[in-house]
Amino acid sequence: MQQVRSFRESVQELKDKRYLAILLFGFCSGFPWVLHGSVLTLWLQQSGFSRSAIGFIGAIATVYAINWVWAPFIDRLRLPFLTTRLGQRRSWILLCLLLLAGIIFLLSFSDPTNNLFLVSLLALGIAIVSATLDISIDAYRITVFAKGEMDAKMPYAAAMSTTGWFAGYGFIGGALALALGGETIGLSWGAVYRCLVLVYLLLIALLFLTPMPVEDSEGADGVLRAAEPPLSLRQWLFKYVVEPFREFFSRCGLQLALSVLLLLLVFRLGEAMLGRMSLVFYVEVGFSTDQISFYQKFFGGLVTAGFSLLGAMINTRFGVIRGLFVAGVAMAGANLLFALLAIVGPNTNLFMLALLVDNFFQAFATVAFVSFISYFTSRTYTGTQYALMASISNFGRTTLAAGSGFVIDFLNGDWVSFFVLTTLMVIPGLCLLLWVGHLMKSYRKEGTVAAAS
Repeated sequence: MQQVRSFRESVQELKDKRYLAILLFGFCSGFPWVLHGSVLTLWLQQSGFSRSAIGFIGAIATVYAINWVWAPFIDRLRLPFLTTRLGQRRSWILLCLLLLAGIIFLLSFSDPTNNLFLVSLLALGIAIVSATLDISIDAYRITVFAKGEMDAKMPYAAAMSTTGWFAGYGFIGGALALALGGETIGLSWGAVYRCLVLVYLLLIALLFLTPMPVEDSEGADGVLRAAEPPLSLRQWLFKYVVEPFREFFSRCGLQLALSVLLLLLVFRLGEAMLGRMSLVFYVEVGFSTDQISFYQKFFGGLVTAGFSLLGAMINTRFGVIRGLFVAGVAMAGANLLFALLAIVGPNTNLFMLALLVDNFFQAFATVAFVSFISYFTSRTYTGTQYALMASISNFGRTTLAAGSGFVIDFLNGDWVSFFVLTTLMVIPGLCLLLWVGHLMKSYRKEGTVAAAS
């Protein structure tokens, strides 16, 4: 059973300095979505590309859904020189940040109207490196705490990670990027990318101030790692690829494991369909780039980040399953406010209300979702198992949602019907969530999984 904490105790908990590192790495995780998402979307729209084309180009984010394939390598492959000085997790984070800075610099000299293939290829490169970065960041967040601290600290770690993610994607990174390319400052999108390279230089410097997880120098059981004997390719694949998946299904049981994976796939599909086309919708309804930068990125991201901490406090008191259910219903209802905005037009008061409601419950759901996945992750195969579950969720958010532009084109630009459709998409996920909660009660009695409900 989780201990119910008072508000004061919850605030005291956040004094742990490890949360600052999680906040920083959350920013590192969210910022690339601005580069291959928000900025690229507006760049393509202003270059005259159709909604369907913008949506399908967004399918490059599919790599987030398959990063579990190379997660075992990130979990175990030691980088020469870097690993001995920074540890397994931080060495990979540093390498990915350096690669992202280089790719962004190259992208800044490209133009989609002249060479869409090159722009798409570089954006794909950003997504691949970012998906690799996420593997180490997720593993860092889990392994930076001792095993006995997990229940008490994981919801807050999820909240800090979510706050950092939306700082990168929203009120700092996203707002800055869109403001630089907006009507007031008016930089070209290539110049915007070059400015954002400077952000990566700052992130690289801050990385050296973060603490190293104990498990980077010790095993999951706290025992110092001895040098492993050389393994054949077959032995290596079994130990680091097959075994993590076998352990997950063995620990959870086939029925619960499959139910959890299916829930991860469908739960946030409606939100993802909305997210991919949101910037296109805001422009078509009549908002300027500067307004989108302020309201959607700065205001919306700030709301999400701020309410992430509140979401952690609520989830520690009432449980992740209940939190996810309430957030799922509320996020579906928030989509109807966007349907109303499509009818009313560019009304900034309604826009702020819709973003306030949507981002509040999006923060609530994200914290619960990250905690939910973390509870099912083995500490022995942290990066691989977390990547598997996060990848399945990302498949719904990226690959399936890539057809959102086609859907709105099929509806002849009827945004009201589109938002009603995304609202209805939450129903299967809520039904699955109730079923998973029922299964977890049975499995918890047997002591096979953590008590996330």
